[in-house]
Amino acid sequence: MMNATLLDNPDRSACGSRREAELTALVEKLLGEVAQLRGEVAELRQQAGYWKGMFEQTKRKNEKLQKEIDSLRAENRQLKDKLFAVKSEKKQSTDRSNRLDDPKAASTPPRPRGHQPNTPGPRRRDYSHLPVVEEFAQLSLDAAACPKCGKPVTETGEMEDSEMIELDVRAHRRKIRRKRYRPTCDCPDTPQTLTAPAPPKLIPKGRYGVSVWVHVLLAKFASHRALGNALEALSHYGLDLPQGTITDGLKRIAPLLEPVYEAILARNAESFYRQADETRWSVFVEQEGKIGYRWWLWGFLGEDTTAFRLEPTRSHDVPEGHYADEAKGILMVDRYSAYKAMAQVKSGVVKLAFCWAHVRRDFIAVGKGWPELIDWAVAWLNRIRLLYHLNRQRLSHDPKTPEFARHDTALREAIAAMHRQATDELAQPKLREPCRKALASLLDHWSGLTLFIDDPRIPMDNNASERAVRGPSMGRKNYFGSGALWSVCLTAAMFSIIATLKQWKINPRRWLFWYLESCAATNGRVPQDVEQFLPWNLTTERRAELTSPEASVPINDSS
Repeated sequence: MMNATLLDNPDRSACGSRREAELTALVEKLLGEVAQLRGEVAELRQQAGYWKGMFEQTKRKNEKLQKEIDSLRAENRQLKDKLFAVKSEKKQSTDRSNRLDDPKAASTPPRPRGHQPNTPGPRRRDYSHLPVVEEFAQLSLDAAACPKCGKPVTETGEMEDSEMIELDVRAHRRKIRRKRYRPTCDCPDTPQTLTAPAPPKLIPKGRYGVSVWVHVLLAKFASHRALGNALEALSHYGLDLPQGTITDGLKRIAPLLEPVYEAILARNAESFYRQADETRWSVFVEQEGKIGYRWWLWGFLGEDTTAFRLEPTRSHDVPEGHYADEAKGILMVDRYSAYKAMAQVKSGVVKLAFCWAHVRRDFIAVGKGWPELIDWAVAWLNRIRLLYHLNRQRLSHDPKTPEFARHDTALREAIAAMHRQATDELAQPKLREPCRKALASLLDHWSGLTLFIDDPRIPMDNNASERAVRGPSMGRKNYFGSGALWSVCLTAAMFSIIATLKQWKINPRRWLFWYLESCAATNGRVPQDVEQFLPWNLTTERRAELTSPEASVPINDSS
């Protein structure tokens, strides 16, 4: 019926066809726009994904750069502290280089300088061993009369004594007048005259006596003064010494000290408990295969000797060669990797005990580099302080007493609690990287850090060896190292001899005078029996002579 109607109305049929065609065209157009929009959407989604990825990448890069900035700022703060702070472990009221202030602790006013009230004063030094030079003081003629009437006064025979300490240093010419003798016999081939022998000289045909060389050696290697500075000081007493002559004399003396130095090295290597440290040293000598002039001064502190070595390298070969292959013992060191690479350490014959003072510096560095982590660093510093306190309390008692056992138990509990705390904190994913680094180093060296628990003879730090190297470090700055290989040998020998003599409480001046006088007696050569001069071989009488405070005690050389 509809078809019949459309056929009956052709205009209407044509209109429907046009509408259908328009709708079809519109649909096709819309489909095209949809396809275009889909393409644009896909492209925009692709771009959005790209920019989203770039944003995430930039975000991660910014986070990384921010961490680097924080790290560099922390390093800058640490370097400024190292540059401008006092470089000492000694605690001072104005020194913050080796401690952190607890922000939660109540602030206390600084302690005034000088003697503190209600505290005992320093003990007065005893100078009774010094020789006495008496002087008599009397009134002048004008003062020896009554101030009113002018009549003279008379002496009562009593004295009122007062005392002052004076120092009389003077150079003098030692003039030896040797007597001549004429024989009274008629024996054939007898010389016409006999002359008393000249006193022995340390350096044949030299002008300077043993006392001059002892003074120069101690000024340079005990007081750590530059040679030119020491000679200038002597010129103030009227003794003008040419530096070239003195340098040549030191070169001649160096071989005389070599046997003593070798004996100290051998005995030092036999110690069971020892410490080691090293510091840079300049040696201005061209050496094949080595670039630059940086050498290293190694200090090895033994139970009764201190040995120094000057080596062109800082590798493990130096401590490894110093000790024998089977030399068992404990070596207290910092965490420098050369000690860990020693063959004796790898084989287990030598155990490394690590220094708690260096661990402590790790947490100080964190607190000073990242101020927001000061509370965390102070908490760990307090834990380390507790270990030192408990160990001091333990060592103040005999190991067989109940007090020692009580403090030993408390120390072991504190060590166990510290290990648990470090392990728990490392397990936290949000732990800051500086904290993680300090705690990881703590646990990596834990076995060496806790050796002192089972053996109280092991110290908690290597401060003793660092103190032994401190004097030579001053000399390094004052006379800029060594300029010749013979000077290298003399420097290592003198540092070792002086440090070892101090361990035995022997006066280095007296020992050097005795030894060099013995060398002079053998015409400037090494004495035949060097063993008698070694501190551990001294007789009781000889040790008393070398350690006595009496300044005028002569060295009775009956050898």
